[in-house]
Amino acid sequence: MSQPTLTVTYSSPTNAPFSHTTPLSAIATADKTTHLNSLRAAITDLQTRINTELTQRMDEDKIAAEQLKEGQVEEAQHKVKRAKSEKVDEDAEEENYGEEVVEED
Repeated sequence: MSQPTLTVTYSSPTNAPFSHTTPLSAIATADKTTHLNSLRAAITDLQTRINTELTQRMDEDKIAAEQLKEGQVEEAQHKVKRAKSEKVDEDAEEENYGEEVVEED
């Protein structure tokens, strides 16, 4: 079996052509197979780790979104309660319209 090479050839209608050949080291088939198997296993392991990490982050984002939504609901409920507690007594305001009211302690 001959030694593998990498060859590049360039041709152009306006420039002189050139060619370059680089010899490559031959790798035994068994070594290639071993290397590719270990690479495939490493990629599978890495993909599993990435999927686990991304799933965890998606779960955290979902929880944060739910907490934000709950927080907004709680805040709105708090505002309604505060508005109700601060609501002006309309009847008293109407009765005292135009008059100065002095509150007694």
